[in-house]
Amino acid sequence: MTDKEHETAAPYAGLPFPRTDLALKALRQARDLESPAIFNHSLRTYLYGRFLGERQGLQPGHDYDDELLFVGCALHDAGLSLEGDGDQTFTVDGADLAARFLTDQGVAADRVEVVWDAIALHLHPDLTARKRPEIALVTAGAGYDLGPDPAHPLPPGYADQVHAVLPRLHAAAVLYDTIVDQALAKPHKAPPFSMPGELLRQKTGTPWPTWQQLMAQEPSWHDYDQYPPTT
Repeated sequence: MTDKEHETAAPYAGLPFPRTDLALKALRQARDLESPAIFNHSLRTYLYGRFLGERQGLQPGHDYDDELLFVGCALHDAGLSLEGDGDQTFTVDGADLAARFLTDQGVAADRVEVVWDAIALHLHPDLTARKRPEIALVTAGAGYDLGPDPAHPLPPGYADQVHAVLPRLHAAAVLYDTIVDQALAKPHKAPPFSMPGELLRQKTGTPWPTWQQLMAQEPSWHDYDQYPPTT
């Protein structure tokens, strides 16, 4: 390990993060991009995702690529950074940013695709639960960090150990504010019926359009004109 790599890894010596070159570069990338609260949430996502995987009998390095899981977790909210704030939903913006980063590091396209899927889909647990562990555990870990699952309690003292190194810093509140701030500036990043769209609706009180109103927006096929048809 180089001096720079040692400096990156040193604060997390008591936590089971992978220490590969790519993992440490992803850690530095996330730390440079993200606010402290979101960065800490991202690293806790890995720890809790790995824990939940172990509860399913999944062993890192054997049942899944631990490096890819870590990279996906570390960068899963990169779309909430200034650099990651593009013109798509924050999940897709973050996935694209992570893909560019990994491609620049010479990572093979099939491995880049796994991380892209993990980040772009992480708000959709019904989908990711059916995907490979590197994808499913990003979603599971992120959700656990925002709301622990009583069916899968952490070992005694583990949360205290994690929070001593990665304090929460009001993570849920910071995530809400960051998602909403992006959506207020660029409403198309929070389409109706999406999670960012719901947070924006809660903030502004603006009602969502009904299904019929959406279908009537121009250009329209006018499926509701004279509906239901008379017999």
